[in-house]
Amino acid sequence: MSVPTYAKSKFISKEPLDPNEAKWAKLVKITYSDPNGVERTWESAERTTRPASSDIDGVGIVTILDKSSGPELLLQKQYRPPIDKVVIEVPAGLIDSNETVEECAVRELREETGYVGVADQTSTVMYNDPGLCNTNLNMVHVRVDMSLPENQDPKPQLEDNEFIECFTLPLSSLFEELKRLDAEGYAIDARVGTIAEGIELAKRLKL
Repeated sequence: MSVPTYAKSKFISKEPLDPNEAKWAKLVKITYSDPNGVERTWESAERTTRPASSDIDGVGIVTILDKSSGPELLLQKQYRPPIDKVVIEVPAGLIDSNETVEECAVRELREETGYVGVADQTSTVMYNDPGLCNTNLNMVHVRVDMSLPENQDPKPQLEDNEFIECFTLPLSSLFEELKRLDAEGYAIDARVGTIAEGIELAKRLKL
């Protein structure tokens, strides 16, 4: 069986990064005072890509496709060098200058998946890992009308450094499907895992 393109990336090496070579992030030292008045320091990472016109770094995109067997969540497989694994993710991307989060979500969805949609709902600001970095995002629900001609055979518009495979999983069995993918060696992005956990809680509590 042939290896999918997204899975052909290979980890080569890791070494300290010279700050002068950094393109997307920087390390900072924060000094703060704790509740007892003790001065302390914290090491943190910051993105350097956030536009001056925005308070947000990027978006995660929730797109649910209506299939004959029921609703399915649009997902991606993408190799991520920091963990040397293929990750199961929702479509996502960074905000361009003078772009709203909704415009960003619609643009990124089309570029990464080929689907044309309309922003339907936007979450609160979320922080990916506030103990490590200040990176934040909005989750944007983008509605895709599967009856439109442009959504019959969607073609992604990937950049030359993007190797992404799109696929869907049923919402009704998302938790179990992610367990299966985890057992197969895939990494599960926290945003996808949280959606699955939320569905399980809703089932258990009969919300």
